Amino acid sequence: MSALSLAARDAYTMLRRNLLHARRYPSLTLNLLLTPIMLLLLFVYIFGDVMSAGLGGGGADRSAYIAYIVPGILLMTIGGTVVGAAVSVATDMTEGIVARFRTLAIHRGSVLIGHVVGSVLQSVLSVVLVGALAVAIGFRSADASALEWLAAAGLLVLFATALTWIAVGMGLASPNAEAASNMAMPLVLLPLISSAFIPADTMPGWFQPIAEYQPFTPAIETLRGLLLGTGIGDDGWLAVLWCVGLAGLGYLWSTALFNRERG
Repeated sequence: MSALSLAARDAYTMLRRNLLHARRYPSLTLNLLLTPIMLLLLFVYIFGDVMSAGLGGGGADRSAYIAYIVPGILLMTIGGTVVGAAVSVATDMTEGIVARFRTLAIHRGSVLIGHVVGSVLQSVLSVVLVGALAVAIGFRSADASALEWLAAAGLLVLFATALTWIAVGMGLASPNAEAASNMAMPLVLLPLISSAFIPADTMPGWFQPIAEYQPFTPAIETLRGLLLGTGIGDDGWLAVLWCVGLAGLGYLWSTALFNRERG
């Protein structure tokens, strides 16, 4: 069996281990899902009429605001779900299981790959669940073609992969699971200061660059354009650049920390 086949087999074993853990202890994933679900329901049913007045020159209605907010909520769902990866990695590192893995004849990188692939799969499932709720309360994407839907799915997977590598690095850099959860909180909070809930150009002038050029806003605007048929402009390549950059940075950071022997 080739070295590549052995690495793939070991990565699959670690992926299966992580998925079994997620199935046996679903409370973490469910708790992380509560934030985007509650925000979706809160902003649509409580603030929907007020927030919609700021769209389209004041002539928008609740259905228009549902269409506006859902892409941001979907990406917020990814940001919240990958926090679980940081906690899971920190738990493995502090409970000694990784030290046990280091003594076995397995591919060294398979431990991280299993966490990353498992987290991306959980993120995709979480997005599907939140998306189904959004459709149930009125979200529609009739103008999107099959190619645009495929591009939207690809963007979501790419974004989930990028954030997961960052979350894995946070988990490796944390002394325990609680610290990992706290360190990963910006991944949940950043969407709140993006264009997820209101257009960036309605924010104070000094704050607009912060909202416009952070990772979530270009991805949200790209997803919004793909699903609703609106213009994407420069946001498409900015979103891809952010994803590739974050994934590369997270990969290098995570592998450096993981390969460093602990005293």
